[in-house]
Amino acid sequence: MNDAAEPWPAPHADGPVRATVRLPGSKSLTNRALVLAALSDGPSVVRQALRSRDTELMAAALGHLGAGVHNDGDDWKVTPGPLHGGVRVHCGLAGTVMRFVPPVAALADGPVLFDGDPHARSRPMHEVLRGLRGLGVVVEDEGRGVLPFTVEGRGQVRGGRVTIDASASSQFISALLLAGAKYDEGVDVRHDGKPVPSLPHIDMTVEQLRLHGVDVDDSAPNRWWVQPSDVRAVDVLVEPDLSNAAPFLAAGLVTGGSVTIPGWPRRTTQAGDALREIVTLMGGTAELTDEGLTVGGGGTLHGIDYDLHDVGELTPAVAALCLLADSASHLRGVAHIRGHETDRLAALATEFTAFGGQVSETDDGLTIRPASLHGGTFHTYADHRMAHAGVILGLAVPDVLVENIATTSKTFPDFAGTWAGLFT
Repeated sequence: MNDAAEPWPAPHADGPVRATVRLPGSKSLTNRALVLAALSDGPSVVRQALRSRDTELMAAALGHLGAGVHNDGDDWKVTPGPLHGGVRVHCGLAGTVMRFVPPVAALADGPVLFDGDPHARSRPMHEVLRGLRGLGVVVEDEGRGVLPFTVEGRGQVRGGRVTIDASASSQFISALLLAGAKYDEGVDVRHDGKPVPSLPHIDMTVEQLRLHGVDVDDSAPNRWWVQPSDVRAVDVLVEPDLSNAAPFLAAGLVTGGSVTIPGWPRRTTQAGDALREIVTLMGGTAELTDEGLTVGGGGTLHGIDYDLHDVGELTPAVAALCLLADSASHLRGVAHIRGHETDRLAALATEFTAFGGQVSETDDGLTIRPASLHGGTFHTYADHRMAHAGVILGLAVPDVLVENIATTSKTFPDFAGTWAGLFT
């Protein structure tokens, strides 16, 4: 992986890309599986887990708290242990670590300090911390609602009913649900605010809890009720990371080629499954078979009017495709991604405009119109999804340099090598 200080020349496609790309495991599923394995009633294995910075940080965090998390080839063996405090958890830029681990740390027998990368100190945490306080947990954050903060573990948590505003991130809900079965009264989480974004991620959390034998009632809108219980030890097989498929499927779509992603599930809670509909709306084809998903294109992309509210993580890749389309696009419903690794809407508008694009921000999205594009340096803001947008742009525009391509290691080790392999 090249040095972050040296912009990476994004490959430019001279002809149709035809390839089969095997993706690493889902980060979202891996980190949920690791948390639940650490809270389980016995040892278990997380199979085909993603090995990336975010998941390594999760494994390290749970290890600091007392769980045994051991490498075993493509798998992680997890042995639960007594949770202890007096430790420091480094979150990096991982939203799943900074949000999912504090409710676990509340069960430890002492204080746990959380901090992360400089960019992480601006990511919203206030509703998770407010929710924990409402469940009887003491949190010291000097009123900031962001990293760093300390969770004062007392060995047990009362739990019960709590109401939060999760309109900024579905992770606020998932965070409280994952550890909720271990609380004395379970958790009864209510949402009060604008619609919760990325609902498939909460569905993923609920599905994983049920897989571990936890009783979850999600029958009422904006309410998730986890009963107190043991968390059954279960071996979990992690699906491929479908959101990481976005740039690779884009390669087939943009170049008029064909890209196949093996192992694409026929049923999934992953947001990336929406790519099947999106590429079709933009003029491509998407065929799902037992072998996987194959996306092809005719070389011409059409603009779309699309609500990405539930699949906001796809916005950078989809926006890059829209920039290459032959008509205007309107992407909506993603005001919440201003609070991701960076303000993704502002970052996309800034970078695309620098390349000659006609892009304007709206309150909750982007409007993108056809324009004559040119090369330059695409800044990633230490955000792996921004890097995806940069390499997609490079497919059709010569002389695109992507700053800090190494940031893609957050969810895809050797992304750059795999991407470059499409063109050899």
